[in-house]
Amino acid sequence: MKYDEFKALMAKEKKPQRHRHIEGDIQEACVNWFRLSYPNYVVFAVPNGGTRNSREAIQLKREGALAGVADLVIVIEGAVLFVEMKTEYNKQQETQKIFQKNVERLGHKYVVCHSLREFILEVERFIKDRYGV
Repeated sequence: MKYDEFKALMAKEKKPQRHRHIEGDIQEACVNWFRLSYPNYVVFAVPNGGTRNSREAIQLKREGALAGVADLVIVIEGAVLFVEMKTEYNKQQETQKIFQKNVERLGHKYVVCHSLREFILEVERFIKDRYGV
């Protein structure tokens, strides 16, 4: 599904605006576009951020939470793409840069996206590079 088609579809399904962070809105649009465009592949969010009390934070760490993990993980046949979502003005934290270096060292692709359009371009480039499609 192309960007303009998706944008028109989302405009038809316009929901009341929720008071959330802009990064979350961009990420939601990206996930919706991906699931409509590539229903045979997997995309999921890693909810590492947010405010938690110390007890929850300790438990999450014990369960394997890792600082710096990318916001989205896309799994296609034989390949994984890690996507960090940022607003126009936000930059990667040091833990995110370390995570990026580690996954790239292991042969995976990692990108930072600031918009739905950028996300679409990166996903389509990733799939094209992988499959020549």
